[in-house]
Amino acid sequence: MTTQFGRGQKGKLADLGTGHAFNVDVEIAANGAAVDVSCFGLDANDKLSDDRYMVFYNQLASPEGAVRLDLKGGRARFAVNLDQLPASIAKLVFVAAIDGAATMRTLGASALSLGSAVRFPWSGADFGDEKALIVAEIYRRDGLWRFGAVGQGFNGGLSALLKHFGGTEAGTPAPAPAPAAVPAPTPAAPKVSLSKVTLDKRGDKVSLDKRPGGGYGRIHVNLNWNQAALAPPPASPPPPSSAARGGGFLDRLTSMAGDLANKAGEMANKAGAARKGRSGIDLDLGCMYELADGRRGLVQALGNTFGDYEREPFIQLDADDRTGAAANGENLFINGERFDKIKRAVIFSFIYEGAANWSVTNGVVTVTAPGQAPVEVKLDGGDRQIMCAIALIENRGGNLVITKLAEYFQQQGMTSAHELMDRHYGFGMRWKTGSK
Repeated sequence: MTTQFGRGQKGKLADLGTGHAFNVDVEIAANGAAVDVSCFGLDANDKLSDDRYMVFYNQLASPEGAVRLDLKGGRARFAVNLDQLPASIAKLVFVAAIDGAATMRTLGASALSLGSAVRFPWSGADFGDEKALIVAEIYRRDGLWRFGAVGQGFNGGLSALLKHFGGTEAGTPAPAPAPAAVPAPTPAAPKVSLSKVTLDKRGDKVSLDKRPGGGYGRIHVNLNWNQAALAPPPASPPPPSSAARGGGFLDRLTSMAGDLANKAGEMANKAGAARKGRSGIDLDLGCMYELADGRRGLVQALGNTFGDYEREPFIQLDADDRTGAAANGENLFINGERFDKIKRAVIFSFIYEGAANWSVTNGVVTVTAPGQAPVEVKLDGGDRQIMCAIALIENRGGNLVITKLAEYFQQQGMTSAHELMDRHYGFGMRWKTGSK
């Protein structure tokens, strides 16, 4: 049974029956605004004395993993294990901060939940022009952990919250320490970097910095979306396609796709039967690539063309769960140490099942490279097209440049959306019906 909390209400976790390991879900009706949800791990003085205990989009877990963040569409989920927290952490504070010109009053009906035990609902109507919100806290008092529904507006954004709790932002000079005749101090924890790059408009681009010694490390492309939302399905969407082209390398990549294409009808029927009774959105992630030597190909789950990280094409799709229910969305990895072998890659997604249009998905692609601010591209356009070309990752004179594409495609006659996208970007592959 779920207990409903109101603003200012508090209770012992023991009385609420949560135990010491549970999920904290923050669901926010952003209404188009960009909202960042974070958790501050504070000491007994309500200060962020160790910056590693700020868990947010740029730091997804505390050092020992007692607090882990999973971002999914309009929901942020923190997996919390209080028994793993060090004694120095006495309080976890959950906050939300809004970017741009929007303020808290623009938000819709939202809520924070502790597992299935507690739900604290709130909405933008409860606030004014604040840019941030202290939503709730879990704190230790008299040896017992307790929960408090706070719901307190805060005039500054995430940077102001960090300062309020005593954290230090990267790029902000720290105050000079008072002189003291003591041994060399223990090195301080790294400062918190709040930087995040959002490519808002089609054509916006950003260039990543090479690591010392060259290369970009392991580049992670993550696609996340609101899998729970489900609009009325479109009428019999056409089957997606897999690519085939002459040439030994691409033949090996697509031979299985050809076999699957011959059985497409049978497999589609089986897939439809297996999915009966399911709801939600299933987006698939993939890319079309061109290597430095001119060879071109495709990485996607259709046709089992998952690519290869260590060998050509140096791009690999994580195993598709084939249900659309994977907790961490879909993931593609690019070998940034071999980026000299890659000329370009068009990152795309298509609606495999469930959503009538892209606005329902709340989809977002995040490109992360070691030591660099994440680059975020939102799938915030389109209508009822099945395919979206999201971003272009290209090698420009050795520099890695990411450009927002936001181009949407739908089958025209017998020409698939895959093929139309291919034509638009000039890859020149041959296409046939595929299935997964």
